[in-house]
Amino acid sequence: MGMANASAAWTAVQVRALPSDGNRYEVVDGELLVTPSPATPHQRAVGALHLAFGNYLKVHGEAEVFLSPADVEFDARTLVQPDIFVVPILEGRKLRAWVEIKSLLLAIEVLSPRTARHDRLTKRRLYQRQGIEYWIVDLDAQIIERWRPGDDRPDILSSRIEWKGSDTVDPLVIDLEVFFEDVPG
Repeated sequence: MGMANASAAWTAVQVRALPSDGNRYEVVDGELLVTPSPATPHQRAVGALHLAFGNYLKVHGEAEVFLSPADVEFDARTLVQPDIFVVPILEGRKLRAWVEIKSLLLAIEVLSPRTARHDRLTKRRLYQRQGIEYWIVDLDAQIIERWRPGDDRPDILSSRIEWKGSDTVDPLVIDLEVFFEDVPG
């Protein structure tokens, strides 16, 4: 992400108290991550993925998809705002507040020059540690890196990607050639 603050131990409480100034503030293991507003192609990609997941989950109804800004707090020193994330519907009830999130089924980040290092390293390690599938969307390379919790290396996908929320439903299939053709600025 843009800048990392040198403060030794930021907390989720401190991050929530920061001013609403157009930046995205996150903290991972006490490290403050600050990102300015995203560019148009980034938002176009986020919107297209959110729509694809929304349509898929409307039919299958086992989870909900959200996009940031939204606080996902894993512990007192870790609060993130994935570009897109999928949350399971627990006990037949949809999420009412961010604090109810206990786990994610999927987290997706769309790279920008200011976020690449933290998306590929800091956040990837966090999501893998949390047992969450993680996609890194690289608009320049026109690929998606798919990381699963135990992976040492990602799947590098350029033609299609599939996602299944459970073993009982057909997967969501995204044609990446079409996706990347529609996203540029």
